[in-house]
Amino acid sequence: MNPKFLIEHIADPVKVVKFGGSSLADAEHFRMVQSIVTAEESRRYVVPSAPGKRFKEDDKVTDLLYQCYEVSDDPAKLDEVFARVIERYELIIEGLGMELDLSEEYTKIKNSMENHAGRDYAASRGEYLNGIILAKLLGYHFLDPARVIRFAEDGSFDAELTNQMLGEKLSQHKRAVIPGFYGSMPNGTVKTFSRGGSDITGSIVARAANAAIYENWTDVSGFMMADPRIIDDPHTIEIITYRELRELSYMGATVLHEDAIFPVRLAGIPINIRNTNDPACDGTVIVPSTGIYDTKRIITGIAGKTGFSVINIEKDMMNSELGFGRRVLEVFEKLGISFEHLPSGVDTMGVVVNTRDIEPFRQRILDGIRASVSPDSLTIEDGLALIAVVGRGMVRTKGTAAKLFKACAEADVNIRMIDQGSSEFNIIIGVEEGDFIAAQKAIYNEFVK
Repeated sequence: MNPKFLIEHIADPVKVVKFGGSSLADAEHFRMVQSIVTAEESRRYVVPSAPGKRFKEDDKVTDLLYQCYEVSDDPAKLDEVFARVIERYELIIEGLGMELDLSEEYTKIKNSMENHAGRDYAASRGEYLNGIILAKLLGYHFLDPARVIRFAEDGSFDAELTNQMLGEKLSQHKRAVIPGFYGSMPNGTVKTFSRGGSDITGSIVARAANAAIYENWTDVSGFMMADPRIIDDPHTIEIITYRELRELSYMGATVLHEDAIFPVRLAGIPINIRNTNDPACDGTVIVPSTGIYDTKRIITGIAGKTGFSVINIEKDMMNSELGFGRRVLEVFEKLGISFEHLPSGVDTMGVVVNTRDIEPFRQRILDGIRASVSPDSLTIEDGLALIAVVGRGMVRTKGTAAKLFKACAEADVNIRMIDQGSSEFNIIIGVEEGDFIAAQKAIYNEFVK
């Protein structure tokens, strides 16, 4: 789907554009970003990340700022690390041929670190300084998100207050640069989102601006149908729904921060993942819903993760024992452990969990389940990998599961677990970790090639 199709009917469309760290790593990339933003009148609000790596052995500026925080009690070490931060920005300014003096900002930031301003404050200065430079380059208003993106007392993001405050401020400025990754607490102290949080900021700005589309520019040409580290040159997904993206992201696909989906999903705003290094490519469009899919492929994507265990419970007449499942899950709840899946049969029940989560509690889990439900058999199996096959085209399409099982069988992969939701939207299988790569290759080849 061509992204332009989504906004052709809008009289005065607004685009919010977010650029990742790799897109703003140096002066050359700043020029590329400038060219992209100015190429379309509708690209009115820009959300930058901090400068990323320029080459493999390079440091991300955010990592340098975290180092500054760690050594803030040692003036000599702080001077050394912060000098590297300053050098990165001065090289960008010099490379752009700009007249911009950030010396007062550098002094203020360093003094704040020496006075223990906090880890979040230190980390946020990467986006803050990049935002100042980009706003100067574009001739846009600079808007500090600490003034308009708010967190509640408990540290949770205050979506509605932010939407109100940010919406009012954006209405006063037709064009603005809003740094990503951070906002502020009620007392004014800086608070950051989790790493990758600039994606979230872009989504928040898109909602507040009532944008026609949210463009997320990175270093890949969209969302791949499978992990390129496993599948050679996988196809790009042209169009995907929020729900499909959520399923694939949860299972390990990492193009877009998971939490970035929710603000725009709430407003029904499409996301367009684009490549800064290949701006002519349409990338991937993420939409609230669509009935369009490739009838030759059926599936939208494949993703998976390793590092799971399954607790196998067997008991005769389990299905007629009232509250059996609840009593089993209470054991995990009391230990603060979330489960992933619950494959079950008439007299069997499996609880799939992250292995790292149960590591300190193995015996307590077994003892708790025995005390709660008196199983006939109880075991823990490790080394499980989960693979999700996701696609809106799978709904009511005959033979999808059969093709999946056939592909695995022909690749000599044993399926240890099967979980399919009632919506037929996705199928999740569990395989031995040793079969993780072979299973994904077999499934991809069966459905895509």
